[in-house]
Amino acid sequence: MATGGKDREARESRERARVYQARQQLHEDQARRRRRDNLLAGIIGGVLILGVIGAQAAYFLVGPGAPEPVPSVSPSVTPAPTDAPSPTTDETPSPTPSS
Repeated sequence: MATGGKDREARESRERARVYQARQQLHEDQARRRRRDNLLAGIIGGVLILGVIGAQAAYFLVGPGAPEPVPSVSPSVTPAPTDAPSPTTDETPSPTPSS
């Protein structure tokens, strides 16, 4: 009846191998999931940053944040009116009578 101990050892050995393989599989699955999550976070973060930059550009170029157009000052020659009387410096103002 010495074979009973060998069966138990074989069964324990199979159980240890099964647990070891399960742990290895779990570790591989976690690493795969982390890699996928990191890639997804990078893509979503990049799209979010591009969206924010695009929204700011649209707001400040087209929307309410756009600067008001300022009329440009261009030199233009306007002729002086010839029929308007020119002011004279010889006249002194007359005082008004007070009552």
